[in-house]
Amino acid sequence: MTWIITKYFITAGVVVLISELAKRSDKLGGLIAALPMITILTLIWLYIEKQPEAKIANHAWYTFWYVIPTLPMFLIFPMLLPRIGFWPTLLVSAAITIFCFFSFAFLVRRFGIELL
Repeated sequence: MTWIITKYFITAGVVVLISELAKRSDKLGGLIAALPMITILTLIWLYIEKQPEAKIANHAWYTFWYVIPTLPMFLIFPMLLPRIGFWPTLLVSAAITIFCFFSFAFLVRRFGIELL
């Protein structure tokens, strides 16, 4: 139980650190947020918990493919925010991300990559 609590505190600490940095510098906050810190922490947790290398490698592999369809959100969000406000922008961005994900999953299936 102590290990799980430790993982929560470290992972949450990374998120808080990024949000605090973003308050001070848009560029630095964006740069740090763009780093795959949560993925890196997940890979570390899996390794420390002695998960098989194949499981760790699969996590990295699927993370790559799942990141690609989320990228349009980062272009759409700043364009919509001043026009329709935060919550509607977040909702529209999430809907567009879901659409992009399913479209992307359908597309890459033709190349033998199963995301769903």
